[in-house]
Amino acid sequence: MAEPPGPVLVVVPTYDERENLGPAVARLHACLPDVDVLVVDDASPDGTGELADELAAADDRITVLHRAGKDGLGAAYLDGFRHALTGEHQVVVEMDADGSHAPEDLPALLAALEDADVVLGSRYVPGGRVVNWPWHREALSRGGNLYSRLALGVPIRDITGGYRVFRRSVLEQLHLESVASQGYCFQVDMAWRAVRAGFRVREVPITFAERERGSSKMSGAIVAEALWRVTCWGLSYRLGRDVPQRPAGPVTEGARS
Repeated sequence: MAEPPGPVLVVVPTYDERENLGPAVARLHACLPDVDVLVVDDASPDGTGELADELAAADDRITVLHRAGKDGLGAAYLDGFRHALTGEHQVVVEMDADGSHAPEDLPALLAALEDADVVLGSRYVPGGRVVNWPWHREALSRGGNLYSRLALGVPIRDITGGYRVFRRSVLEQLHLESVASQGYCFQVDMAWRAVRAGFRVREVPITFAERERGSSKMSGAIVAEALWRVTCWGLSYRLGRDVPQRPAGPVTEGARS
């Protein structure tokens, strides 16, 4: 695969992921020994933060950012991005701790940076798939993606997915201080901002697997927030109150490496 354009930091947000964190990091480093990991823990009651500190003490590729409490996925990623921008990393990755994002797919996502600024791991482009998800979860996900695509006028097939790669320059220019969205909506927000700012966005197929341990953090409130915000953004766009910049290149689908 092509070498990424500089050091890579994988941001892993956690809340009650003690059973999953160790195996996820071990799989990641088995695939890509040189990447660094930032665990962003929201004061997990199950001791995930303490485990992360133990992993960091034993491995200088791992650092931990402790937050005061559970404040949402979007806020955790934003704190992780700000931390990344204080260092030397040129590539920043979003990855879940629960095993649903296969570290084995990351080399292909990084390789796609050769002709992209943002790479989205996609369940819904050719070659992508979902494993062991209940039918209603997949239906909700596909419906949310279809609605977002139509409302916002972007050709991204999986705009709600959370397995992503950003060039540092993207995060430096997306005005992170103005991002207030969470959950599904945070992922939509970041991808749409990247498209409007003219960055090259590419989708690459991944295999998404339902978590084996622990419980999903998805809730009705997260879905409702996404529906409301996407509707508002779409209306503003359609009414000409928020005109996107001309993209530097089309959103494209990439084959698995």
